[in-house]
Amino acid sequence: MKSYNALNDYYRRLFGEKTFKVPIDAGFDCPNRDGTVAKGGCTFCTVSGSGDAIVAPDAPIREQFYKEIDFMHRKWPEVRKYLVYFQNFTNTHDRVEVLRERYEQAINEPGVVGINIGTRPDCLPDETIAYLAELSERLHVTVELGLQTTFEETSHIINRAHSYELYVETVKRLRRFPKIEIVSHLINGLPGETHEMMVENVRRCVTDNDIQGIKLHLLHLMTNTRMQRDYHEGRLRLLTKEEYVAIICDQLEIIPKHIVIHRITGDAPRDMLIGPMWSLNKWEVLNAIESEMRRRGSVQGCKAKEQKLIC
Repeated sequence: MKSYNALNDYYRRLFGEKTFKVPIDAGFDCPNRDGTVAKGGCTFCTVSGSGDAIVAPDAPIREQFYKEIDFMHRKWPEVRKYLVYFQNFTNTHDRVEVLRERYEQAINEPGVVGINIGTRPDCLPDETIAYLAELSERLHVTVELGLQTTFEETSHIINRAHSYELYVETVKRLRRFPKIEIVSHLINGLPGETHEMMVENVRRCVTDNDIQGIKLHLLHLMTNTRMQRDYHEGRLRLLTKEEYVAIICDQLEIIPKHIVIHRITGDAPRDMLIGPMWSLNKWEVLNAIESEMRRRGSVQGCKAKEQKLIC
């Protein structure tokens, strides 16, 4: 049994069996790229966004869905339940009519039990939230909100182009509809952030906000990103595996046990990754985190204020 509230276990409890997240590129842009709020995008983002691993990103949405599940069924042929994950760029960055037309191309397919929507806190006007609330009466709805950092100085360095205050406000507006779950995304290893700052990012995220899940990413330095310049000019130091494991364990200890851990490491295409190269050995990283939690005698939330368990 894992020392934290893992996503696979949560989905098994919720849907009664193993469930796939099916990533989709629905052709949305980002307000941080097209000039709506800024230009150039976040400095860590590649020209193709977060969907570098999507099987057929240029295919029509319904075709993408079936290509993805065909690929996944090679390893897990028994799975028959799916969550459609609108992943790439900002998937609420358009009019509600456009969102409805694109979402409906996939969510009505057989076996679909939910929808996950990757977006930003500055792209959720009231009419969009009302539509998501409508969807939440039909299927499981999760909004994955990119936050990345709670520190304004870091946000400026990475060209995030929205404030932590706006994030907090957006979470409150979403939680007026209790069936909409919120997952916060944070990145460990951003330029200038110390171990203590990364732990503080998580503390603020889980104490200031009513969220149901969290994704903890390792910063992957990729080709075709503006962050390459920071690295080559000495303003960015990549984390070692030992540092990352220690950070994650400290973060897990302060996350209340009811919050689902959607990710504690990530994947990056080998041919695009500048570093850290140790991150390519994903299972080694996951095993190292679990081993360190056992060595400490820790479990998720053992240092959260709402719990009495002592590490």
